[in-house]
Amino acid sequence: MIALLMRDLTLATRAGGGFGLGLAFFLILCTLVPFGVGPQGGTLALIAPGILWVGALLACLLSLDRIFALDHEDGSLDLLATSPIPLEGVVVLKAAAHWLTTGLPLVVAAPLFGLLLHLPAAAAPWLILSMLIGTPALSMLGAFGAAITVGLRRGGLLLSLLVLPLYIPTLIFGAEVIRRGAEGGSTVTPLAFLAGITAAVLALMPFAAAAALRVNLR
Repeated sequence: MIALLMRDLTLATRAGGGFGLGLAFFLILCTLVPFGVGPQGGTLALIAPGILWVGALLACLLSLDRIFALDHEDGSLDLLATSPIPLEGVVVLKAAAHWLTTGLPLVVAAPLFGLLLHLPAAAAPWLILSMLIGTPALSMLGAFGAAITVGLRRGGLLLSLLVLPLYIPTLIFGAEVIRRGAEGGSTVTPLAFLAGITAAVLALMPFAAAAALRVNLR
């Protein structure tokens, strides 16, 4: 299983479609928003939590179709389905590789990009914490969507339509944690909901994604 995880990390790094693409998109979004909204720091600080979370989920979305597509094209996915590793474990490893190459770099870079949006310094720890808790759910939900659309021609648009509605609860509570943190309010409730969503997703989605893969590989 470790070898499979390292293989996926190596492929994501060599293909250039992992953290580099997501980070570049995130940076461009955070740079363009002030041009569209205006340079007023108060306005930017007000919308920064939502913009940062929308940027994070869209950056994750860019590389979701690569989670299973490459393995399906070269036949590796069929071999993995018949290997001793449970297909649910394969899904978890694929989602973990996606998070390590896309979600984790976004968590590290988000405070720096938050400066472009005049995010208060007091909100930076809450930004990091909310993304650390919430971005694994984005990768696992993405793996579920990728499992449903694997093998479909031009399935990228369908994947986006399937996954984006599932991202909404994480987006709402992730942005709320940052907003309350910036205002000095209590973040316990949104953090609890965010952690609960991630825990539920990590517990259930591997089985749903594995079932979808079994159907598509028949």
